[in-house]
Amino acid sequence: MAFEPPPRLVRALGETPRDTATDDWLHRLPELVRDAVARRELTVERVQVPGGRSSVVLLVRTREDTPAVLKLVPPRSRPDSERAAMAHWGGLGAARLLDAGSGAGAGADGALLVERLHRDVSVRSLPEAKSMLEAAGTLRRLWVPPPSEHRFETVAERTGRQADAMAACPEPDVGPLVDAALAARDELLASAPAGADGAVLLHGTFRQSKVLAAERVPWLAVGPDPVVGEPAFDLARLVRDRVEDLIATPSGAGVTRRRVKRLAESLEVDPERLRGWALFRAVESGVRALRVGRAQDAELLLEFAGWL
Repeated sequence: MAFEPPPRLVRALGETPRDTATDDWLHRLPELVRDAVARRELTVERVQVPGGRSSVVLLVRTREDTPAVLKLVPPRSRPDSERAAMAHWGGLGAARLLDAGSGAGAGADGALLVERLHRDVSVRSLPEAKSMLEAAGTLRRLWVPPPSEHRFETVAERTGRQADAMAACPEPDVGPLVDAALAARDELLASAPAGADGAVLLHGTFRQSKVLAAERVPWLAVGPDPVVGEPAFDLARLVRDRVEDLIATPSGAGVTRRRVKRLAESLEVDPERLRGWALFRAVESGVRALRVGRAQDAELLLEFAGWL
């Protein structure tokens, strides 16, 4: 099949520091796609466009004519970790992994064959109150104990790397927010719930657009970047969903505070821990947007962070 990497993916990879493995993956992507399709004996319907910022998604059919999605992810986006999380969830709360066994050489090529959902219908299509309720309910189902002897990254490890990058931000106007976010992280990690009750498998990059309409249940999550830690870290990203609408609303700060309280109560999370992680994650995303030249996104995120 003729194949060109989606422009959105190429642009997104170009915004991040280049590394040899990613450059090689992008150069070999047409070959990788052909091999992954042939190995699984799939029929390609089309490439999902515009697609994601960190993966290539193809709509395919299996040998049994089952509709599915073939997803190829660059090595730095941890496809093995995504595969392990989806296999562990087993279709509960998330799209089902269809090549979880070894028969198709599963995972050897960094590709994932996944249950097809309605990719054009996410919970964002619902009114805000309903969308938040459905998204939160989906997220709760993902919070399960991780496998024994797992190799998932922890919240402390992931945010440690992010904290180093935030501390190096050269923009003096952002300094107070960065300091507040780093202090919040330190306090949250120092007081993190201990034992198995405090550390569960998290989606890692959860937001409304990651919850799609499905056939076997109304909604399922896709696209995890899994991490192990406390639920408040996962829920924090949901706090700022539809941030553009929040910023455009005169009462946005008050709406945000009520959202924190409502989400914390609905999922039995400490509201102060949720507020702290929402602050850290918003500032981290804002600083990262500044670093890659997305000034408008950075402005929105940092203004939102100031409300917390």
